[in-house]
Amino acid sequence: MIRERYLSPYVTSDLEEKMVFIGGPRQVGKTTLAASIGKKNYPTYAYFNWDSREDRRNIIEGSFPSEAGLVILDEIHKYKPWKNFVKGVFDKHGDRFHILITGSARLDLYRRGGDSLMGRYHYYRLHPFSLGEALQRKPGPQIFKELDFPSVNKSITRSFDDLLHFGGFPEPFIKQQDRVLRRFHNERLDRLVREDIRDIELVRDLSALQLLVEILPDKVGSLLSLHSLQEDLQVTHKTVSSWMDILENFYYHFRIYPFSASAIKSLRKQPKMYLWDWSQIKDRSARLENVVAAALLKMVHFLHDAEGYKSELFFLRDTEGREVDFLVVVDKKPWMAVEVKSTDRSSSPHLRYFGAKLDIPFRYQVIGETGVDIFRDNVRIISMDKFLCGII
Repeated sequence: MIRERYLSPYVTSDLEEKMVFIGGPRQVGKTTLAASIGKKNYPTYAYFNWDSREDRRNIIEGSFPSEAGLVILDEIHKYKPWKNFVKGVFDKHGDRFHILITGSARLDLYRRGGDSLMGRYHYYRLHPFSLGEALQRKPGPQIFKELDFPSVNKSITRSFDDLLHFGGFPEPFIKQQDRVLRRFHNERLDRLVREDIRDIELVRDLSALQLLVEILPDKVGSLLSLHSLQEDLQVTHKTVSSWMDILENFYYHFRIYPFSASAIKSLRKQPKMYLWDWSQIKDRSARLENVVAAALLKMVHFLHDAEGYKSELFFLRDTEGREVDFLVVVDKKPWMAVEVKSTDRSSSPHLRYFGAKLDIPFRYQVIGETGVDIFRDNVRIISMDKFLCGII
């Protein structure tokens, strides 16, 4: 039983001093998290959803209940001048109630330009369930330390199998029914394209964008070629590049880039792409790799958002074709390299090469078989279920 989401205590603490923004994919549990924080920590809280006509009117008019200790504003980013509006509410009412803002588009995008809210908020990215969270493992591994891996039993392996099949979004993962999963896929993707994106972005050909959404699961784990997508969709390079940015901003997929260092001759900055919902991926090897990518990104985002570390996720690839799936970096220093294999228990020569070349403290080869945890050539070869328990 999952008692509370991993971000709950951190958001609750930060609300005492600033506004808190929670971004994340549609249906990842942002509203549920916000409501649970309101119920647990405040005698009275108020919830407003911009998509509700009545709530929208109350938001614009500033009609907030006087007794509310917490005001939750959901999807407020759909209001064009929302940043200045929220700044005004906080400056005027910040001593009267706390403010929690949630949204399915990236609420931090405006950092690229002038940030009128600077110093007034903390920003979190809420991820789907991972194995560590499903087992209620405490988040926040110690940086540059070995991950803490528990003993694995049949219950943990079963939870991993469920997570691999149903994905980490709360509804299908908790209900664990294929019928629910199929309907979740259909409804989420349709609403993402025809409601969320349509409300904010100017996209003239929504049907072609939806086709792109259906193509991307087959591209997971490989170098992403916009030229190939352009040919598939018969649109311009500028168009497909814009669509990929939009889908990433709405948390459909994420991209990671090759790590650059003077010690290696890395390739040009061509990324690899993964999905927030790996249950859409049919190929088992690609799905296994995506699960690990999602868990590592969740850890990296947590270390950045909650703990303030400059943590990043990359992959390794040089001009001679050597490649390692993932590299976790903190303050620009390599912490751990991770290679994902379906069954191979012989240590990866590429992992050994980059490990020595970049002096990477921890090198993991994660395989899709249970009951494995061995060291070979300074590489820890470990089952995926056990490895994922050590993250978050």
